Amino acid sequence: MYKLSYFKENNAAVVIDFMKQHPFAMLIGVDAENKPVATQVPVLLKERDGVMYLQAHIMRQTDHHKAFENNKNVLVVFSGAHTYVSASVYENKQQASTWNYMSVHAKGELNFLNDEQLLNMLHELTSHFENNDASPASYKNLSEDYVQRLSKGIVAFEIKVDSLENVFKLSQNKDEKTFDNIVSSLQTGDAEQKIIAEEMQKRKDQIFPK
Repeated sequence: MYKLSYFKENNAAVVIDFMKQHPFAMLIGVDAENKPVATQVPVLLKERDGVMYLQAHIMRQTDHHKAFENNKNVLVVFSGAHTYVSASVYENKQQASTWNYMSVHAKGELNFLNDEQLLNMLHELTSHFENNDASPASYKNLSEDYVQRLSKGIVAFEIKVDSLENVFKLSQNKDEKTFDNIVSSLQTGDAEQKIIAEEMQKRKDQIFPK
């Protein structure tokens, strides 16, 4: 991870909110032959006794399922908006262009859950993302036969988070005029550029206190 102090978000609540806002995370591990495996999964954040846990499910008998049976150490990457930043808008243009982005890395140990815990997690996961108990896609409206057949092909897991790091790289290392130029440029761009511009603007008073 890009470990520069001025690109770190020090407010834990902001980091956790970012993870909740970007729950489709990349789950990464290493198999028995030390080859990398990865898959993307929707994740639920939990907290028990001041410890963060991540819950999700994956298909059985896939490369990542087999890998995590042999090596429980995992990395989960939460990614947000990102964009190219051109040096053409810098006050000093004789510098490298760059990329602004936000990312959180959670490391920990993965443990598989039992069948009852899987069903409970499916219920909670569906309710959370459906956000509408009346929806025909709500867990409670699915037939028991369908749920039983579905659950045979997947396995639930929980990760106890031991390490949480982040990079919120938002031009904090630039002078104020360049910072403002970047924001103005991004505000006229695509959706992701506008998100980055908004995030930069939120932090301006902290970066350049009066």
